[in-house]
Amino acid sequence: MELLFRLKDSSIFMKMMGVFLIVLLPLMMITWFINDRGADSIQTEISHSTLNTTSFYLDSLDKEVQRIVQYLPNYVMDNDLMELAALGTDLTYYERAHSITLIQKRLDLMKNSSPFIREAKAYVPKLGRTLLSVQYETGMSQEEYAAMQHSGPFYDEPFIYWNDRLFLTMQYPTSTFKDPLYVVGVELSTRKIKEALEQITSSLGGESMLMNMERGWVIRSNDHSKLEELALTEFVREKQLAGMKQGYEMVEFGSERYLTVFKYSDVWKSYSVTCIPESAVLGPIQTYKQWFLWACGLAVVVGTFFSYSLMKLMYRPLMRLIHGFKRVQKLELVPVPIDRRRDEFGYLYQAFNDTVGSLKTLIEQNYEQQIRNQRSELKRLQSQINPHFLYNCFFVLCRLIKSEHKEKAYQFCLYIGEYFQFITRDDEDIISLEMEVKHSRTYVEMQTICYGDRIRVRFDVETPPLRVPRLVLQPIIENAYKHGIGGMAGPGELRVHSEVRSDGITLCVEDNGNNMDDDRLEQLRARLTHSADRIEETTGLINVHRRIQLHYGAEYGLEVSRSALGGLKVLIHLGVE
Repeated sequence: MELLFRLKDSSIFMKMMGVFLIVLLPLMMITWFINDRGADSIQTEISHSTLNTTSFYLDSLDKEVQRIVQYLPNYVMDNDLMELAALGTDLTYYERAHSITLIQKRLDLMKNSSPFIREAKAYVPKLGRTLLSVQYETGMSQEEYAAMQHSGPFYDEPFIYWNDRLFLTMQYPTSTFKDPLYVVGVELSTRKIKEALEQITSSLGGESMLMNMERGWVIRSNDHSKLEELALTEFVREKQLAGMKQGYEMVEFGSERYLTVFKYSDVWKSYSVTCIPESAVLGPIQTYKQWFLWACGLAVVVGTFFSYSLMKLMYRPLMRLIHGFKRVQKLELVPVPIDRRRDEFGYLYQAFNDTVGSLKTLIEQNYEQQIRNQRSELKRLQSQINPHFLYNCFFVLCRLIKSEHKEKAYQFCLYIGEYFQFITRDDEDIISLEMEVKHSRTYVEMQTICYGDRIRVRFDVETPPLRVPRLVLQPIIENAYKHGIGGMAGPGELRVHSEVRSDGITLCVEDNGNNMDDDRLEQLRARLTHSADRIEETTGLINVHRRIQLHYGAEYGLEVSRSALGGLKVLIHLGVE
């Protein structure tokens, strides 16, 4: 859920990629699940089939052995064999030869009774001979004869494994407390047993074997197998201790995995173990998995191509449009280049450019209207001569005449004339900085005559060849007299100076008035910040601030702060015309 909420607030590109993955990933997971379930199903079917095949061939071997064991006593109780073994050399040569011939015929009959019998033998120690089915002149190996004798009951342990050969033997008499007169044995054909074991995995390329854990013998269908006998022995011993007589599981022998099917034979007292490589069992499924991985790789390539196409065809054009809107927010009315004529983005680009053009026209019209409003405000400001100021000027002039300060009166009259001449002229809105400073000096000189020595003025302003709007310095000085130092009971101080910059000039007016507390200073700053929203104010600091910003830009205008003299400090930032 958190991922969905994040996707909701992300970009369109991320949303489309998220939807693409949401659709693709479940399909890939379902395909992988079907493949995995199919592999399990095939493995189970092959395991059951191999177990059934093992049971079939193992039952065939069991029946052959049981049949041989069933008929073996008949050959052991042969009269000719008993007579020959009992009398031995006491018989005449003819009688001996006749008995041996008859015994060989019966041994040959026994040999041909089953394809799993390699040879039928009769060991006669009294003659020192081993009678075979086809060979007459034979001797007897005492080591082999000793190996063919059972140490336990015959039916409990019918098999004897000696020198990689497998025998079924029976001695007469069957008692193990004294030496037998003779031993009849059948040597089983390990080749035929291997052929039978090979039939179990003939189509799957695996390996089968008979493993007798009690005697430690093993018959394998493949003599050149890579499977380690020790690992197989451990596996079979584990199943024997667990009491499991048949089953199957996937086992790892060495570096490979094998489907291992096992079944126990009560007749052979052995486990039949079949090992089939996993690649043979799941070969087609492994191929499908490889195809699936290739499909996943192809999906990654397609996703990458889709992402690149989406970015090129939609995301980049959309970002170009967004950057265009951001430039508009910064009042950079620049149209976007149209490189797509027929699709939706071409229409959006054209609509955006038309909107930018219309907005630019409206701004220019609005700017011109503001300029016209500025001029009308300036004319209205020029026409608004403060009656109180005019009354004070005449009062001071009368006082000077009465006191017979004719020189001061004459100078004051000249100042009044220059002041009102500058105020009332309306032919120019932009004047030189030198003229603006001269008018401000005239105003300061007039105020110096009015206030006398009570207010000390320091006027140090540079006048580079710049052109500025009219009445940007004198109203600030007037504001300092009116609201700062004019009504002080003690001595006042006014300082006017400047700082020339590479992009313009900053004029500074500061006083030591005590009427400007911190709250009033913050209110004045707020009024200057939101001056564009207060169109009803047309005089004083706000008027000067608005006119400067209209002329130079929003980064110029007035800045107020606490003066080092204790009163108000006003910085007038002016640019280059």
